[in-house]
Amino acid sequence: MQLNCDLGESYGNWNMGHDAAVMPFIDQASIACGFHAGDPLTMRKTLALAAQHGVTIGAHPAYPDIVGFGRRSMTLSRDEIIACLHYQMAALEGMAQSQGLALSYVKPHGALYHDMMAQDGVRAAILHAIASYHHPLTLMMQSTVKADMHREEAKIAGVKLVFEAFTDRCYGDDGSLVRRSQPGAVHNRERMLAQVQQLRQDSTVTTLSGHIIPLQVDTLCVHGDNPESVGSIEAIRALVNGG
Repeated sequence: MQLNCDLGESYGNWNMGHDAAVMPFIDQASIACGFHAGDPLTMRKTLALAAQHGVTIGAHPAYPDIVGFGRRSMTLSRDEIIACLHYQMAALEGMAQSQGLALSYVKPHGALYHDMMAQDGVRAAILHAIASYHHPLTLMMQSTVKADMHREEAKIAGVKLVFEAFTDRCYGDDGSLVRRSQPGAVHNRERMLAQVQQLRQDSTVTTLSGHIIPLQVDTLCVHGDNPESVGSIEAIRALVNGG
């Protein structure tokens, strides 16, 4: 089981996350491409950190919403979604190639990610954007009870999927994330580590209502927003490695 983290989200003088502290403990870095966060220098520095630690790189594209950090849904046409993704993927890949790195996967950010999971049309556009890119890339998406259906959709489109689970979020009975506004939606450290252990051993999670549901999981999403979360990533890494 791999660990992935959303990185490169600083912008100008605004600093977001602890990328240098996180990078030694993860396997996959989903790097912002400038539409919700990230600027050319931040992208370059984040790529260099990934190269230093042998971390696989992925594009983290978003709706064009830098003011809202990509967390506001936008009504874009199929062609607009495809073009937005290609633009961001190509920008990151070009910078990666200048450092001898190769782009491996795509993980949409924020509202685009949530719309991909909830709306068939958005998901189809994203699959087409990846399938029509000039070389094969993998799509990282949330594992839910619909994982088999999503895998079949991707197979028809000619795209390989990597399913992720979230270490610090509580799940509903359908495998969706409990809204942050609900009590218990975000795990404390103890509950988070227990969920990681359960995923690692049984490929299941215990939902907010107490049900146990199976999840197909290839990678765990971790967050490095603050020093405490960086410490949690180190503990998760040890668990995943069998410690």
